[in-house]
Parts: sequence; C-alpha cells; structure tokens
Amino acid sequence: MQVQELVGIVPWTFIAQICNLFIQMYLIKRFLFKPINEMLKKRQEMADAEIVEAKKAKDEACAMKNEYEQNMLEAKNKANEILVNAQKTASIQSEKLIKEASAQAIAMKAKAENEIAQEKKKAVNEVKSEIGGIAMDIAGKVIEREINEEDHAKLIEEFISNVGEAS
Repeated sequence: MQVQELVGIVPWTFIAQICNLFIQMYLIKRFLFKPINEMLKKRQEMADAEIVEAKKAKDEACAMKNEYEQNMLEAKNKANEILVNAQKTASIQSEKLIKEASAQAIAMKAKAENEIAQEKKKAVNEVKSEIGGIAMDIAGKVIEREINEEDHAKLIEEFISNVGEAS
C-alpha cells in the first residue's frame, strides 16, 4: 500500500495546492502585472510622443531645408542680377570713358593745329618783317637815298604781297 500512497492524490493537499495557485495568480496579477502593464503603457506613450515629436522635427527640418534652398536660389539669382548690372554699368562707363578720351584727343588735336597755324603765321610775319627790313636796306643801297616812312611802308607792303603770291 505504500506504493499506492505515493502515486495517489490526497484531496486536502490537492485543494490546498489549487487554492495556493489561485492566491499566487491573484497576487501576481495584482502586484506584478498591473504595475508592469502600467509601466509598459507609460513607456509606449512616451515612445509614441517621441515619434510624434521626431515627425514634427523632421517636418520642420524639411521645411527649413526647402526655405534654405529657396533662399539660396534667390541669392544666386540676385548675385547673377548684380553681376549683369555690374557688367552693363562697366560697359557703359568704358564707352563713356572712350568717348571722353576721343573727344579730348580731338580737342587736343584741334588745339595743336590752331597753335601750329598761329606759330606759322607768327613765323611768316617775322620772316616778312626781316625780309622787309633787308629789302629796305638793299633798296636804300640801290637808290642811295633816304626813303621816308610812307615810301618805306609802301615798299614793305608791295614786297609782302609779292612774297605772299610767290608762296
């Protein structure tokens, strides 16, 4: 009979073990699963909030990136516009400077021509005066007499007109 007792079920022990099992399940459920579930729920909520924040941050970053790209495009366009304006201004100024230099060169040439003409007239007048004086000396020697001022002026004018026609 001993063998049967080892294999057999004692009803009071079985009932006590089942009650013990239910008590343990209740205690585990109440003191272990509920706090763990609450902690897991809080962690899930925190993770969801972080995901939402990350999506917002990503959206903001995309918006900032688009704004940055737009600003860069505008800056490039503005830089190109400034460059084109600077080139236009430079070409206009260079044309203006070339025109001014050309006008100055023409004015300087005209002034030089006027000065040359004046110097030529001055030289011709000096030569006429010298030739007139020489002609008077020669005429005075040839005629061997004194010529008065009227005759002198008349001879000079006559000589100058003859020299003017010859040249």
